[in-house]
Amino acid sequence: MPTYDRPILQTTALTKDYPGVRALDGVDFDLRRAEVHVLFGENGAGKSTLISLLSGAQAPSAGEILFDGRKVQLASVQDARALGVSAVFQEFSLIPTLTVAENLFLGDEPRRLGFLRKGEMRRRAIALLSDLEFDLDPDRPVALLTRAQQQMVEIAKGFRGKLSVLILDEPTASITDKETDRLFALVERIKATGAGIVYITHRMQEIVRIGDRVTVLRDGRKIGTVDARSTPEDELIEMMTGRTISEIYPQIRNRPTDVLLEVEELSSISGVSNASLTVHRGEVVGLAGLVGSGKSELMRAVFGVDRVTAGRICFKGREITRARPGHMLRAGMSYLPPDRKTEGLVLAFSARTNIALPALRSKLKNRLGLLSHAARDALTLKVSQDVGLAERNIGRSVALLSGGNQQKVLFAKGLALETDLYVLDEPTVGVDVGTRSALYRLIKRLCEDGAGVILISSDLPEVLHLSHRLYVMRGGTVAGELRGDQINETSALGLFFDREVRAA
Repeated sequence: MPTYDRPILQTTALTKDYPGVRALDGVDFDLRRAEVHVLFGENGAGKSTLISLLSGAQAPSAGEILFDGRKVQLASVQDARALGVSAVFQEFSLIPTLTVAENLFLGDEPRRLGFLRKGEMRRRAIALLSDLEFDLDPDRPVALLTRAQQQMVEIAKGFRGKLSVLILDEPTASITDKETDRLFALVERIKATGAGIVYITHRMQEIVRIGDRVTVLRDGRKIGTVDARSTPEDELIEMMTGRTISEIYPQIRNRPTDVLLEVEELSSISGVSNASLTVHRGEVVGLAGLVGSGKSELMRAVFGVDRVTAGRICFKGREITRARPGHMLRAGMSYLPPDRKTEGLVLAFSARTNIALPALRSKLKNRLGLLSHAARDALTLKVSQDVGLAERNIGRSVALLSGGNQQKVLFAKGLALETDLYVLDEPTVGVDVGTRSALYRLIKRLCEDGAGVILISSDLPEVLHLSHRLYVMRGGTVAGELRGDQINETSALGLFFDREVRAA
């Protein structure tokens, strides 16, 4: 029988050193049975390092890990799995060329006499997905899934087998409210079995909704552990940042002028069908919808990433239907993709090189047509300051930066050229409250300086608070447009699910 009066998982003075950096410094942490213990902190605070040690992905430099009161050495993820410790990391560990079923059981495939039992694996995958109520085809290659669907596969992997400890690292970053509700129901179900859940999130509403206790980390150190439901939001933010953040969502002045973008009855190979919208200078236009609604696919088609099959696109008064991304970039439209690691950044390059890439052909050449290092350095320093990227990080490889700093580099790339329209697809995915607030202020400045901004987000409060107009996508087309007082949760969800929209 499990002992409920002592932690199921505990650390004492846990420390992790990397060359020149102490990522975790003497952290004491405990997880009780049947609780959701939230880890909260800015990007780079040590949260990901801590869970990598708890899950056996890395070994500590010093300190101890205790499981159910006894000291354990977790030399691998398999060691942790043997104890019932399962982790769902923010960075996916999926093999794109394998199917959903093959990814779910990767490393633990059912075998008989040394031979893989594909039929049995497929049956187990169907049973697992059905139990979780995830609408995924077990035979579909992961490469063909949306990022949100890939997130669901990653979550399903974590729920496989008997669990004593479940670790969830930003599991709702790429899924919408419907999928989030299902995930939280699953967390409650696992919690009821007596398992403990370590949960990392940057979304304050999630802490109150499912958290029991919160441990705040800052600069690799534990700041404190508090009650999740009774601790005020401002206090948590101050513990996290060491300062107060009085306003997360800024008030953005709405002064629309010229029409920048007109999209008329657009269809694409990625499932967009007869979608229309307009965007003016000086406004933030939101795009919201469930997973598979087409909100991301619409702007990927406009930017030229996905092929347009019908319809018309007009940008700054000129028809540019079926233009390629390079042309759109030079014309004054930038697109920040939702997956910064695979589409937005070159991880092996420095932040400086990544930021300068869009401007290499136009702004950074000297009279001989060669790269001007002085011009490059001046440009990257200026836009880095604009997005709040510390100067010490400009020369570092992007792969070594925290998620928040990587997102700042992605924003800085969008500022490298003269830009009239910024398309921001999930711009704050996986970033902390402090960085999120800074990026919102940048959106405010861009809009009030006369640019247009399209904000695509699965975070409904984000689009509700920042948008001057909001388009809701459903089934690959525009289900409706909301303005002014109509931009509220009731109206948006009514369009999400094709229900009658009543005044809030």
